[in-house]
Amino acid sequence: MGDDLDMARSLADLLRFDPATGDLAAIDPRGTPGLPKAAREDPKVWARAQLPILGGELFAEQEKLVAAAKTAGSRQRVLLLIQAMDCGGKDGTIKHVVGEFNPQGVQIVAFGKPTEEELAHDFLWRIEKALPGPGQVGVFNRSHYEDVLTVRVNSLVPARTWRARYNKINKFEAAVVGSGCELIKVMLHISYAEQRGRLSDRLQDPTKYWKYNPSDLDERRKWPAYQDAYNDALVKCSTDAAPWYVVPADRKWYRDWAVATLLLERFRALGLAYPPPDFDLDVERERLAQEAKVNGT
Repeated sequence: MGDDLDMARSLADLLRFDPATGDLAAIDPRGTPGLPKAAREDPKVWARAQLPILGGELFAEQEKLVAAAKTAGSRQRVLLLIQAMDCGGKDGTIKHVVGEFNPQGVQIVAFGKPTEEELAHDFLWRIEKALPGPGQVGVFNRSHYEDVLTVRVNSLVPARTWRARYNKINKFEAAVVGSGCELIKVMLHISYAEQRGRLSDRLQDPTKYWKYNPSDLDERRKWPAYQDAYNDALVKCSTDAAPWYVVPADRKWYRDWAVATLLLERFRALGLAYPPPDFDLDVERERLAQEAKVNGT
């Protein structure tokens, strides 16, 4: 089924893309790395049962993040960046995993075709504007990587332009991380066959017609070019400051479990804690007790 989640190796270790030896084509989109032995009898049922448990822990970590920002002036925030081929599961991941957070502290931004105003600026301009504030969990549905993926595959700018962007992305992400933002970059990796099945579902199910765009098939014909572009983005932009994680995503139940587990691991690594009170607890408890005596409650 999948490698046991060795106590010495986190799921982040298993999913992290190694730019020195990594090859996207060698990663099985139906794989389940890190799935523990406890899941093997019925992995789908097990993973789905784990999701609300993981969600509760993510909710608590998010609360600590918010509390530190509100009471201690912490600049810490978290940004989950999700990239995938069409039908890769970006929306599903946001619904099932990000949906476990308190929505008041989540900022979700979907990046589509740039507007005229955005095109008048550097490609990172709209990205920088959308970064989460202190105490927030930000989610990017697509990102600045479209400018070395879609832009490259469709020859929207000269090759020298998109090639120069890898270095700009690395410098930008290093600065973002250096400012106190935990950046978690996830590629949801699906197979060519799985994408076809999901496109077929959209054409068969009336509740999914709205998700289908005839241009999806045009883009599908460019699958090899997109795979090359993704591989280059992973190799050139998986850094110590901002590594890439590749999540096999043909199995939706594994995808959700893996992303939730990865998020929780990265949250825990921050060492978040509820801040101490900035007031005298004994004094405030006594005031509340006196009020109760006065009011007879």
